[in-house]
Amino acid sequence: MADTKTCSETAGKPIRCKAAISREAGEPLVIEEIMVAPPSPYEVRIRIICTSLCYSDITFWKLKAPPACFPRILGHEAVGVVESVGENVNEVAAGDVVIPTFMSECGECVDCRSKHSNLCSKLPFKINPWMPRYETSRFTDLKGETLYHFLFVSSFSEYTVVDVCNVVKIDPSIPPKEACLFGCCVATGVGAACKTANVEAGSTVVIFGLGSIGLAVAKGAKLCGANRIIGVDVNPDKFEVAKKFGVTEFINSKECGDKSLSQVVLEMTGGGADYCFECVGISSLVEEAFASCRKGWGKTVVLGVDKPGAQLNLSSFDVLHSKKILTGCLYGGVKAKSDLPLLLKRYMDKELVVEEFVTHEVKFEDINKAFELLLGGKCIRCVIWMDK
Repeated sequence: MADTKTCSETAGKPIRCKAAISREAGEPLVIEEIMVAPPSPYEVRIRIICTSLCYSDITFWKLKAPPACFPRILGHEAVGVVESVGENVNEVAAGDVVIPTFMSECGECVDCRSKHSNLCSKLPFKINPWMPRYETSRFTDLKGETLYHFLFVSSFSEYTVVDVCNVVKIDPSIPPKEACLFGCCVATGVGAACKTANVEAGSTVVIFGLGSIGLAVAKGAKLCGANRIIGVDVNPDKFEVAKKFGVTEFINSKECGDKSLSQVVLEMTGGGADYCFECVGISSLVEEAFASCRKGWGKTVVLGVDKPGAQLNLSSFDVLHSKKILTGCLYGGVKAKSDLPLLLKRYMDKELVVEEFVTHEVKFEDINKAFELLLGGKCIRCVIWMDK
């Protein structure tokens, strides 16, 4: 829990702290002292306990064209303690342990009130450099230069400010290094299988890409009772790891010979998978996943983040005649405030085990090591501790 004396001393005032700033595309992050403004109405300022590195951070760290912008504070998978709140914030208070989420849930718009969507229309998801309500930043460097936000979270900072619609209060007994994974990885993958796809017991699932999101999909598919979970990757070493997450079979996509990847899947499954999940972010792989689904009821779920402007090339004839479904999936289709507590309960009940996702831990000052580990394919999730 937060120290109440500290909270009362800093509430309503700017906080000087350290942040890891991305100043140039692809260049190592620079740890600098910054100023974090107090929260405006409907906002919450959070002291980050720990954060982890997601490949989406790397995607936008590398990106040179819009929506890239620099200097920026990346990070969107974290857990922290509320330091102070702005006006009109009633659901959390100083000292509460919270998960900031990149998907909003206002609870008021048509989408938030519907069971069919997690896409809030009042505060829609954007690759936005600002706070969602005010189109302004809460970060400046010591020269007074504006620092841009990332995915409404910006967790690579000792303190951050997020909208109250992007905050979920959690049980403080949950270990932080596991709690933070629910900010993206676990919710996205498990939610994609359990909520968006609604995987049926006894079904066949194919997962394209066995990174952390793909492994979380495997976890979800296993929870749903899938009979076969086939993993596809270019790295055969990932199969041994993936077995622990529920993957039963493996396809090395570099060793398909003169056959397409979808042909191999169709032959393995006797006509196609019931569910396919694209977890890499390559349009051609989405097309292969769609082709790998069984006609009549096959469903392809897209989770991977592709480069801006990427296009899909699907046959209109096949779409019409195959009766297959292709759908996108942000944050697993999970509503932050409504559904995340249900996932966390499954974790607390030991139905959902997530500790094996954390393969590495580093101190905040070594954050660039986390980038090296993920880029080198040496870790699933690296947790970055602000103060340990």
